[in-house]
Amino acid sequence: MITVDRLYVRYDDTNILEDINLNLPTGITCAVIGPSGCGKSTLLNVLAGLQKNYQGLVQINGENPSPEKQTIGFIPQNYGLLPWLTVKENILLGLKIKKEAKQGLPQNLVDNLGLSNLLNRYPNNLSGGQQQRVSLARAFALKADLLLMDEPFSALDAITREEMQDVFIDLWQKQKVSTILVTHYVEEALYLGQKIIVMTSAPGGIYKIIDNPLFSDKNFRDREIFSSLSKEIRNYLKKAGSKNER
Repeated sequence: MITVDRLYVRYDDTNILEDINLNLPTGITCAVIGPSGCGKSTLLNVLAGLQKNYQGLVQINGENPSPEKQTIGFIPQNYGLLPWLTVKENILLGLKIKKEAKQGLPQNLVDNLGLSNLLNRYPNNLSGGQQQRVSLARAFALKADLLLMDEPFSALDAITREEMQDVFIDLWQKQKVSTILVTHYVEEALYLGQKIIVMTSAPGGIYKIIDNPLFSDKNFRDREIFSSLSKEIRNYLKKAGSKNER
């Protein structure tokens, strides 16, 4: 359970996040979408326990966010791989930090992601899609309490991005890990989020929370509701970005 009650984040004299309120049940995926600079990444940093300077209540399963107490996976836009470590070492890194590396390499996960023949390579010898697979392997190997993803597929070309979205859905269906995903793409939000949070322009607040019937439907673009729901979300984004419409 993720609980956020009257969250404010302030830098100097400027509010970055303002009056954020959320209650998300365990095992849900939530896509966060909004204008650039509205504080989406800051919200992830608070939930990750990296941003501790805030006002309000933030809890994961009844406790304040803490990487020491909870297992929190984080996938940034640049994949977050360490270039001096091999694929195998990068996958095991999170388990090593949590002192669980003795469990060994999660071979089924590695095989499912097609990484078995890449284990001794370094990140700079991998394509963007391969690097993303390594990043997903590291995150899902943790069997995390919470997975945070900050525009994880935005650096990929359109075809590879869609492929990696499918890979994520397949992994998530096996683990049902609570996931919050930041994205700039309406279609990505419709495919990957059971709930879609539309944020306002800075200072970032929540404009609308949408229950998404198209989540994980690989044929979501063919559904009758797709066009109307896409249009609805885009209209929300326009209104959320305009102070006159709030």
